[in-house]
Amino acid sequence: MMLEGKSGSYFSSLDSSIDILKKRAQELIENINESRQKDHALMTNFRDSLKIKVSDLTEKLEERMYQIYNHHNKIIQDKLQEFTQKMAKISHLETELKQVCHTVETVYKDLCIQPEATTSEEEQAYRDGEC
Repeated sequence: MMLEGKSGSYFSSLDSSIDILKKRAQELIENINESRQKDHALMTNFRDSLKIKVSDLTEKLEERMYQIYNHHNKIIQDKLQEFTQKMAKISHLETELKQVCHTVETVYKDLCIQPEATTSEEEQAYRDGEC
């Protein structure tokens, strides 16, 4: 009987210690889970904040990019306008040059045409290719 009394209190104390350890382990697990939830919330807030900042920076970058595009478009437009004007001038000069060449050709032909009453010297010069 004595053994039973001591072993009973021993097991009772052991059960109590096991219950305390279980309770302590459960508290630790709950603390870990709470800490993980806080970490998750912190990361979610960080991610959301980062998304907003990245979005703002992306918008600013896009606006700047379009400003640069507009600036370059104006430069390109000015250069194209200048190019078009120069090409029109070249076309006009080409037309004038063709007219001058045609006039020179006509004058040359008029100078080299034999009149009906030509002298033998003029005929010889014409045959020799002087005109």
